[in-house]
Amino acid sequence: MISSCVLRCGQQDEKQNTSNQLEASVSRRLIYLIVGMVLVGTVSARNEQSQSGSMFVLDAGTFKYHVDFFNTMEPENIVNYISNKRSWAWMTTNIPFFECPDKSFEQIYYFRWWTFRKHIKKTPDGFVFTEFLDKVGHSGKHNTISCALGHHIYEGTWLHDKRYIDDYARFWFVGNEGDLQPHFHQYSNWGTEALYRRYLVNQDKAFVTGLLDAFIHDYQAWTKEQSLKNGLYWQYDVRDGMEESISGSRKTKNARPPLNSYIYANAVAISKVAEMAGRPAVSKEYAQKAAELKSLIQQLMWDKEAQFFKVRHPNGELADVREEIGFIPWYFNLPEPGHEHAWQQLMDPKVFKAPMGITTAERRHPQFRSHGVGTCEWDGAVWPYATSQTLVGLANVLRNYKQQYVSETDYFDALITYARSHRYRGKPYIGEYLDEVSGKWLKPDSDRSRYYNHSTFCDLVISGLVGLVPRQDETITVNPLIPRDAWDWFCLDNVLYHGRVLTILWDRSGQKYHRGKGFSIFSDGKKIAWSDELTHITGALP
Repeated sequence: MISSCVLRCGQQDEKQNTSNQLEASVSRRLIYLIVGMVLVGTVSARNEQSQSGSMFVLDAGTFKYHVDFFNTMEPENIVNYISNKRSWAWMTTNIPFFECPDKSFEQIYYFRWWTFRKHIKKTPDGFVFTEFLDKVGHSGKHNTISCALGHHIYEGTWLHDKRYIDDYARFWFVGNEGDLQPHFHQYSNWGTEALYRRYLVNQDKAFVTGLLDAFIHDYQAWTKEQSLKNGLYWQYDVRDGMEESISGSRKTKNARPPLNSYIYANAVAISKVAEMAGRPAVSKEYAQKAAELKSLIQQLMWDKEAQFFKVRHPNGELADVREEIGFIPWYFNLPEPGHEHAWQQLMDPKVFKAPMGITTAERRHPQFRSHGVGTCEWDGAVWPYATSQTLVGLANVLRNYKQQYVSETDYFDALITYARSHRYRGKPYIGEYLDEVSGKWLKPDSDRSRYYNHSTFCDLVISGLVGLVPRQDETITVNPLIPRDAWDWFCLDNVLYHGRVLTILWDRSGQKYHRGKGFSIFSDGKKIAWSDELTHITGALP
């Protein structure tokens, strides 16, 4: 049996190796050989059952029927590292398991892990993740695209085998003969921030500090390429991955909330990584850069009349439209208190709330859904990419700001709607973007758009809905965003966090899981926090 303990042993070894080469010891090679056997599905059913039995509460075998169904949905004509046949073995050794009363929601949780696995490619440069399964013309080496890098890292943070994201990060930041990949800045991204946030989960200090110089180089390259005289950064909407928007342009150098927020977040992350690396001058320098950019974003991109963050055009005018990108600053807790009024727009049916999701532009604007269909419009249709960002921002607002405009019920309803949108012809599906009323996917169902790896879902369940908030110290914080009367029970099990395996469960009566009534956190099977209500709880990791 290959347990999560073996994986952790491999992870601890890897922390001691700051180079890009695996330690060439016999014991290390044996560990990776064994792990590799599991990943390619050569373990027996008996071993799979033993692995599922290592969890504290849930039995992985209970959820295998989801994967069995996914494997029968259609012929598998594109196979990367892990085939459909081998997907269950891979999932049992890698993912946190989740159970809830809403079985259609639960199904999408496993569907998203099943699809995420489809995009793992083993290359001569290590493991990478693709955005499209089919080869696309605007991709770079190994069919990679940097646009959703932050989403890939956020989702992949929770995998037990750290090699996937480790390799992927090295590929982008140092994989071009020690330099950034040539197509890294083809799209805006928040890769540095995402990797620091991953460190808060896996505590691999050696890995993240080993990339510090590359993080700095990435920041400096953006500054050289796209800084404006006023201190903000410009970007084409298409290079933000948000083409055909109402406010944007494929040719105009607008100051847009996405790239400016990403660069702010990356500067904060560099400052924190530099502090860990014992480079206080660098830490101070990038903390100052972050503070200056934060101030500029609030001064120059905040529309006081509309109470919203907006695009600023080269002529100095703000766009006349509220767009979903105005919520992105909260993804990184950027705004100072006093800007929360913007979130009143989120749940207004005249603005962003639609039957099948959160629209990318306000519904009342004259140019809403005016750009046609089928050419990647961000003029109002629902994009999972943006929905993922908005839900992270919403979780931050609910936890870190005092406001009266949105509630945990709004988060819960939005995430349930997001899950409900994962349907096509009655089966689970994830594509590029969809009609906000009918839920119809607006790109033809093809190898290009099917299983589109351009958003998160599992991370939203783990860190958002269930509420495991990553942090650096050994205090664990769980702050669920589930209305107290919504579910009588749920369980998240097999979560690898700070080298421990966590179980988080809610059991109103105590009769579902027989671990006592209430809301509990267990670390390697030991209860470390409890409340009789479904509420914010903290505990000390043993």
